[in-house]
Amino acid sequence: MTLKPKKIDSCRWLIPRSGDMRVPGMVFSSEKMMQSIEKDQSLEQVRNVATLPGIVGHSLAMPDIHWGYGFPIGGVAAFDPDEGIVSPGGVGYDINCGCRLMTTGLKAADIQPHIRDMVYALFKGIPAGVGSTGMLRLSKSKQRDVAVQGAAWAVKQGYGTAHDLEKTEDRGVLPGADPSALSERAVQRGLNQLGTLGSGNHFLEIQRVDKIYDREKASRFNLFEGQITIFIHTGSRGFGHQICDDFLKEMHRKIAGGGQPFSLPDRQLACASLKSGLARRYLAAMACAANYAWANRQILMHWTREILLQTLATTPDALGMSLLYDVCHNIAKTESHTVDGKPVNLCVHRKGATRALPPGHPLLPDIYRSTGQPVLIPGDMGTFSYVLAGAEGAMEQSFGSCCHGAGRALSRSQAIKKAQGRTIHREMEDSGVFVQSRGKKTLKEEMPEAYKDISQVVEVVHQAGLARKVARLKPLGVIKG
Repeated sequence: MTLKPKKIDSCRWLIPRSGDMRVPGMVFSSEKMMQSIEKDQSLEQVRNVATLPGIVGHSLAMPDIHWGYGFPIGGVAAFDPDEGIVSPGGVGYDINCGCRLMTTGLKAADIQPHIRDMVYALFKGIPAGVGSTGMLRLSKSKQRDVAVQGAAWAVKQGYGTAHDLEKTEDRGVLPGADPSALSERAVQRGLNQLGTLGSGNHFLEIQRVDKIYDREKASRFNLFEGQITIFIHTGSRGFGHQICDDFLKEMHRKIAGGGQPFSLPDRQLACASLKSGLARRYLAAMACAANYAWANRQILMHWTREILLQTLATTPDALGMSLLYDVCHNIAKTESHTVDGKPVNLCVHRKGATRALPPGHPLLPDIYRSTGQPVLIPGDMGTFSYVLAGAEGAMEQSFGSCCHGAGRALSRSQAIKKAQGRTIHREMEDSGVFVQSRGKKTLKEEMPEAYKDISQVVEVVHQAGLARKVARLKPLGVIKG
């Protein structure tokens, strides 16, 4: 059926309860973007998520919403631990796909002649692309350590310092990881992909701080105009993908066998009661993938630092590379939220969404307790990225959540069709962005026109009070899978 959300204000749209919906839906969007959103099936997916047992508040969608597997990408939903469920489709295949932003002491004007060399060196030194394998070869016992310890494992091996963990969401480790919940296929896929960038919308980008919106918070985030920053966007690679696939198949079999006391409007919403053994095993395996992803980004940051030191023939002090923050999306976490004036623990699914904790939140590191959490919203290749700070509105409206990017406007096949006859890397270079990629197809799939206008997406987030703009970053060089 055709859904027509009701406009509440300039940033919010309500999908009223109807049929089997247990709660209303809420979409954060501008009127202009809503016209595009209504063209795909993502609003129907918001409605479908609202039918799931134990859902609390609203079935939510961020302004980067687009059609996904089961849940829409940009979807957020919180579930009661006694009555609710966990759904792999509400987490996504790339578990803890996330972003890590590093600041430097470099100024764009000083290194502009070296950007091309920097991009080439990073492309040569950072494994990227479908099925890419890294320089690390894990034994099964070491892989278990990675799955349990997360980013701390990487630091113990000399990839960065303990100070990096303080600026990583949850200090780079999700508790409850249990490698015994993993299939042999998942284990095998994870043995040689640690320290790799992957493909699709994953990237490593050299950027220049283009604009400052909040000078006080920018200063606390160590950001200044003209500064060089480095952005890494990647996740748990084939390891997380296999874990998602394994548990989706098991939950589908349970549905087919009549093992659930409720019906689903979409088979892709396969799920398990949070009180069940199946849910506990999935969450334990999901935590393994989340920890693997944090270790992956920690290692890639370290290698990036080493490559730039060598390429620029400089010193660590002169490079001044420091982690600003690492945020994750595509995850389900047990968190405390206020519902009807009372604190309750909920299982919050964020698929293509990230946390945006406000000032004073107890989960924030001391350094960001007064500013709010750094919220990282990447563009893609030729488009801006943004740094924001979490705001109280996120706790009031979205279970402490915000969008994770611009969101696709074209499917991959549509983008390839639109790019026919064009040379995307040359177009990028003409606009001042040097790109290195493992294949031309990826550049076509990920060209800037394939995504929504990120400035509009960020403006909705800012105006809705989910997070406040701090700085805008312009790409100078990009490596893609």
